Amino acid sequence: MALIVQKYGGTSMGSTERIAQVAKRVAKWARAGHQVVVVPSAMSGETNRLLALAKELAPGKLTQDYFREQDMLAATGEQASSALLAIALQAEGMPAVSYAGWQVPIKTSNAYTKARIDSIDDVRVRADLNAGKVVIITGFQGVDEGGNITTLGRGGSDTSAVAVAAALKADEALIFTDVDGVYTTDPRIVPEARRLASISFEEMLEMASLGSKVLQIRSVEFAGKYKVPMRVLSSFTPWDIDLTEEANSGTLITFEEDQQMEHAVVSGIAFNRDEAKISVLGVPDKPGIAYQILGAVADANIEVDVIIQNVSKDGKTDFSFTVNRNDYTKTIDLLKDKIVPALGAADVIGDPKICKVSIVGIGMRSHVGVASKMFRVLSEEGINIIMISTSEIKTSVVIDEKYMELAVRALHRAFDLDQPAAA
Repeated sequence: MALIVQKYGGTSMGSTERIAQVAKRVAKWARAGHQVVVVPSAMSGETNRLLALAKELAPGKLTQDYFREQDMLAATGEQASSALLAIALQAEGMPAVSYAGWQVPIKTSNAYTKARIDSIDDVRVRADLNAGKVVIITGFQGVDEGGNITTLGRGGSDTSAVAVAAALKADEALIFTDVDGVYTTDPRIVPEARRLASISFEEMLEMASLGSKVLQIRSVEFAGKYKVPMRVLSSFTPWDIDLTEEANSGTLITFEEDQQMEHAVVSGIAFNRDEAKISVLGVPDKPGIAYQILGAVADANIEVDVIIQNVSKDGKTDFSFTVNRNDYTKTIDLLKDKIVPALGAADVIGDPKICKVSIVGIGMRSHVGVASKMFRVLSEEGINIIMISTSEIKTSVVIDEKYMELAVRALHRAFDLDQPAAA
């Protein structure tokens, strides 16, 4: 029998009725002889509620001391849902025990609100599994060297689940969510979008980084690094669905060498609305300019995505890049206050109403003309490309936000993603 880690999102844990359904599903797997570890998220909306309370009382200047307490507070959401699930399993006649991240312990860095997992001690968990118990471990949190509770950032329960699966050398990590798998694109934008039976780690990593909200990117990185097979499947199917059918449902995220992989040139279309473009105009074209601009941005903990430097003219150039839309104003202010005066640049301008649309597929490695086909399709739809970024298995374009849905639909159709992939 297998060792399975199951992760349930906030909507799956959204009420006592839903928690009871999760308990029945987990018990089904355990009664079939599998060892089961469950990593639940907080009940839907609970983390936002707690953080809103903290914001109401927050001091004018947010210090590390404040963020420590914010993590202390936010971590209680998962502790509550874990304990409730353990109680629900006990009501099902299934022995169960819940642990907070610091009890396992899950050791992390000390970067409050966005800590990274360093190690997981599996001794206590294995002892309980061998004693026939279902073990429930809080997602989203851990403990640093100083004994302070830390959280992993939004979507951190996905990362927790995969890290636990890696530490235990689990046979598979099942990510139960409110969708039934990974689709060629968002079905709300393209109704013809098709669920993929399998996708490679590389493709899923690109999809997650490019805006697909199915999985948190760090969880995919973890799974790829430690070779943990992951499956995304729905928690809203009846709990008593046949176990074999459930075990083969959803989308398997696996290794490129897997012969069952769907052999499509392009596997999916990803998009991200949360982008903003910033341009520093008239900067001196000399070595170190990119570092002076982006170094200051990085020091302010702002992530940069697509970067373009224009051709030099009269010793001056324009330097453009994209950031998350939430960081747009902060970045503009930083550049105007510190970078423009230091560099003698002409100005800083920006556009917060852009988006990024990307095609992703490992088949792009061995096929030429994929990017040019993308550009042709967008041209035929009258969509202007503002910026371009490429890697071995993806091509991304930055376009005006108002054309996003048109672009996604046109590319989905052009690359035949609404058609079943050839085996």
